[in-house]
Amino acid sequence: MAGRKPKPTALKELEGNPGKRKMNTKEPVPDKGMPACPKWLLPEAKKEWERLAKLMNQMGVLTQVDMAAFAAYCQSYARWKEAQEHIDKEGSTFETDKGYQQQTPWVGIANTNQKLMLQAAAEFGLTPSSRSRIIAGSGKGKESEDEMEELLGAPERPYGASSGGSGRCDS
Repeated sequence: MAGRKPKPTALKELEGNPGKRKMNTKEPVPDKGMPACPKWLLPEAKKEWERLAKLMNQMGVLTQVDMAAFAAYCQSYARWKEAQEHIDKEGSTFETDKGYQQQTPWVGIANTNQKLMLQAAAEFGLTPSSRSRIIAGSGKGKESEDEMEELLGAPERPYGASSGGSGRCDS
């Protein structure tokens, strides 16, 4: 399918629907809740998960169904960091048998994983430019579904009732 990928309705709402296009009112909305950290993540990926998961869940951008996408971000981060550490230690080039300078494979690994990491980060609003397009609510991870009910003092519904994890990675 050609063209831009569609923007989620929730993101359009946060941005204020700048194009004033019709919103998809039948878009699936996943239940709120923290996905469990996958046990198979690399150790550095688990650290990144622990650093961000709870904050992202509070912001409402990480739900149960986002586990694989967020795990991909964390794993790409870990592999990018590992490659950068190799480059820092060994340099980005080496001399071939014929005396030419050649780029190490770690540069390609770093570049590939940096690209994958930044693509996934943008999906979650983790880059300055993607974040600048979002108009956030209270930052507490919940927004009223009906502003009039909130205004009239309706009791709050529990948030995150279907929590699947704590954001912590258990090794």
